[in-house]
Amino acid sequence: MTIEVSTDPDRLDVDRIHRWLSEDAYWALGRPREVVVRSIAGSVNFGAYVGDELVGYARLVTDRATHAWLCDVYVDRPHRGRGVGSALLAAVDEQLASYGVGRAVLATHDAHDVYARFGFAPLTHPERWMARSYQEPRP
Repeated sequence: MTIEVSTDPDRLDVDRIHRWLSEDAYWALGRPREVVVRSIAGSVNFGAYVGDELVGYARLVTDRATHAWLCDVYVDRPHRGRGVGSALLAAVDEQLASYGVGRAVLATHDAHDVYARFGFAPLTHPERWMARSYQEPRP
């Protein structure tokens, strides 16, 4: 199986990405299609293809200079365990290296080992990081 990774947004199957995220990805269940469309428009997108079929996706939110956030990494269930995720992460890693960013972050519930193979590690100083949820009422 030959896996091709592309950053060409015209190749993306937005309906498939929306279905994957909104119906199967624990972090994005119920995400509206219009939110997926806006997130794609504001990101560097990586599609993994076997032939013309989109079998994996990753999204990079970045200023292309200092910082990046890797998110929405998804591999279609029938293609898991076949190198699709590794191909996506290798392409993301190469792109980030070309930008020269100082830091890339991500959040994962269950794939720490996969990301560790590409140099991701727990935050060195988590006490310095903060987050604000806009899904909850303001304190």
